[in-house]
Amino acid sequence: MGKAERRRRANAALATLRTVLGRALGAAAAARTAAEADRARAEFEHSVHSMGFGAAARSKDIRARVDADPVLREVWQRLEAERDRSYTEWNTAVLPQVRALVADAAPGAAGAEGHDWLRVPGTGGEPPRLWRVGRAAVEHAADEFPLAVPLLGHGHLRINSTHGARAAVDAIVETLLARMLATLAPGQLRIHIWDIGHLTGPLPNLHPLSAERLLTVHDPTLLGDLLATLAGHIRRAHDSALRDGRRTAHGPGDPWRVTVLFGNGERLPDELTHELSRVARTGPDAGVHLVLVDVPVSVNSPLETITFTGPDVATSSMTGRGVVVRPDPPLPAAEVAALASGVHERVRAFRGGPRSFADLLAPAPRHFARDELRTPIGFAEGEPVEVVLGDATPHALIAGPSGSGKTNFLYALIGGLASRYSPMELELYLLDFKEGVSFAGLTPGSKDPSFLPQARLVGVNVNTDREFGLALLRFLTAELARRAEAAKRHEVTKLAELREADPDGHWPRIVAVIDEFQALFSGRDRITQQAAALLEDVARRGRSQGIHLVLASQDIAGIEAFWGKPAVFEQCTLRIAMPKAKRVLAEQNLAAMSLPRWHVVVNHDSGVGHGNEVAHVPDASSRGTFDLLQRDLHAALPTAPPRLFDGAHQPDLVHAADFATPSGPLLGQIIDVNDRAAILRLEAAPGRNLAVLGTAVADAFAVLESAALSLARMHVPGDCDFSVWCPVPALARRAEGLAERLRTMGHDVDLRLDDSIARLTPATAERPRYVIFPCVDGAHRWLEAKEPPSMTSGLDRLRALLRDGPAHRVHVLGWWRGVARLKDTMGFGGFDDIGAWVALDVQGSELTTLAAGQVVDWSPRPQRAIFFDRTTHTHPDVLIPFDTSSALDIPKVVDTA
Repeated sequence: MGKAERRRRANAALATLRTVLGRALGAAAAARTAAEADRARAEFEHSVHSMGFGAAARSKDIRARVDADPVLREVWQRLEAERDRSYTEWNTAVLPQVRALVADAAPGAAGAEGHDWLRVPGTGGEPPRLWRVGRAAVEHAADEFPLAVPLLGHGHLRINSTHGARAAVDAIVETLLARMLATLAPGQLRIHIWDIGHLTGPLPNLHPLSAERLLTVHDPTLLGDLLATLAGHIRRAHDSALRDGRRTAHGPGDPWRVTVLFGNGERLPDELTHELSRVARTGPDAGVHLVLVDVPVSVNSPLETITFTGPDVATSSMTGRGVVVRPDPPLPAAEVAALASGVHERVRAFRGGPRSFADLLAPAPRHFARDELRTPIGFAEGEPVEVVLGDATPHALIAGPSGSGKTNFLYALIGGLASRYSPMELELYLLDFKEGVSFAGLTPGSKDPSFLPQARLVGVNVNTDREFGLALLRFLTAELARRAEAAKRHEVTKLAELREADPDGHWPRIVAVIDEFQALFSGRDRITQQAAALLEDVARRGRSQGIHLVLASQDIAGIEAFWGKPAVFEQCTLRIAMPKAKRVLAEQNLAAMSLPRWHVVVNHDSGVGHGNEVAHVPDASSRGTFDLLQRDLHAALPTAPPRLFDGAHQPDLVHAADFATPSGPLLGQIIDVNDRAAILRLEAAPGRNLAVLGTAVADAFAVLESAALSLARMHVPGDCDFSVWCPVPALARRAEGLAERLRTMGHDVDLRLDDSIARLTPATAERPRYVIFPCVDGAHRWLEAKEPPSMTSGLDRLRALLRDGPAHRVHVLGWWRGVARLKDTMGFGGFDDIGAWVALDVQGSELTTLAAGQVVDWSPRPQRAIFFDRTTHTHPDVLIPFDTSSALDIPKVVDTA
């Protein structure tokens, strides 16, 4: 092929290539032009939709673009045609459906026009899904339709106003609340109003509701307190739902709570914004709903918005920007006020005035205490306010100054629990450190033999007997150990599990109420140290074993025993504050400062403000209240009576629990939870003698008489002998009375009232002999005389009797008026022959040598003594000498010696 031919072919190929490239470039240019046109159409259509067709039609800029561009004119014409078709479809098909939907979802007063629905308060039932807030119309459409928003059970409503729109906003809010009042049963709506710009309450037509606390207007400066109150209610509602197994926190019959916040368009402080968002997020499920007016906030919960664009024109998130919203005209003020008054009157009639103690009590059947104890103690807005003792709130701390109603509250608490839980489910241990008998009526009395069946122990007038409080804590600790051992044996950890594993066992919940418990820690001594340690132990471990403490005090701040040891108070997550109570709630929680009388703050969240519930506590302590409940329970629930410990009275020897069948001489009643006497062991062994020490004549004689009479009761007549030696003439009558009573019981008595005391009984005997020797040191003038020719004195023979007598069943029960006087009697032999002693008005520091060298922490007080037996005791027992007058049938001795 030649060169010319090759050139021709190359030129032809280039020509073909140019043709193909030209066609491709032309196609690309055409596609670009088409794409640009499509883009222009789309952008134009988007701007029309964003602006709204009506606004676009009025826009000069849009009109100019349509006139200048055929492409946009085509789009505009298509949009006009679509709008016309849409209006036709809206008017003929959709509008009737919207009206039917609103009529179905907002029946009755919730969606009615006009104001005829205002005349009658609601009757209750499930709330509607929608609530009417005004009228709406699509632009260029002739007919309006009712605009309604979801609220109760669904979400919240936000209203953004503009200049001159406040009247329309108030009309929407007032009408919305009035529709709820005309729909819900009276009392089923609680309204809270907060207005940042008003010191006086807004929406004045609704203020008649405030008389029954159906409406509360909050201080503009205390939005935080309002939000904390709502948060506390939400938390309690969710806890209740979890406990009852409900799907929603708002339970059947629970009131709805609508909170209206009027802001000023400015953002709230961050802390309040965060709390408001939390309430908005968690509130609807608990029946708490917000109406926010000019309050900028972002919430993660259902929220519908009405935004005003003029004084009476708005848009809505329910309908979009192309729909014009107009609020309904304001309701007649007089008719709104009449509706509010009607609701108030019906609620007042339903509540029947102030709630009484009877309203706290539960009708049968009784409850089970497997998981917790729960009872109402008062009322808030007519609804019961409960206290709960369980795993989450194991112990309660109650504070209030004198006269604030603390005792009345305790009666309300005890009565509510007793009416709900049987003695198999609940046991009460009640201790009052005041100088009074607050709980004495719960035990049988001379005029009223009834008692509270759940009460196992009642201690009154124990303000000087801190040992009794210590004994109660020891008892609770021992019970904890018993339950822990049983739980371990059944391989469980909690009381509820133990009850299931051992259904035949007796595992009630125990509530120990200690009024003025700070008295237990009033001294810097061994009692305070031990009580603090035991109380801390019970507070820590009682939660899992169903043992609950209720600690009441006027002021807890000064209890030095707990400085640096906050464990007890931390475990008391249930806090009860009486009017003017200090320090029982959290530091910044001042709710108790403004409480009226007969009201309390109940807080299950360790005193933090959001846990506050303010309750009115009815009268629970006057005649015809608790006493009637007690008689009914006593008749219905037969149980053994509780043990009464009354520190103001000496126990009677004849009625002592151990006197019927004594196992040894009784010396007095031990200050203990169990009703038991101090019993001396008098076996045939060295040192088994007793020394009573002190100058308290009546108490000393009572100890010796109690011992002698119980010994006489223990032995059959002729089985033992008694010697009664009394060297003091002033006490001769008492000694003669004792001897006569012993003889009446059938025993031989060697009575000596003169110098014959020096001729002592031998240290050996054929049968047991008990030498009752009051005021031994008073006989020294005879005992010290030495008799020729051996020059042996009566004192020498007494020492021999003390040393050798016990092994031969001869025991001396003597009384010395002091430790030094006892030492004079014992001589250089020391105190080895005195194995047990009872000290009366003797200082503890004097008793160290008698107590094996240990420090004796004892401060004397009237009608109290300490008992120490070296064979059985590690620490002395505090006891109360028995009253022996009924056994001796002689007058009491006056301390004149």
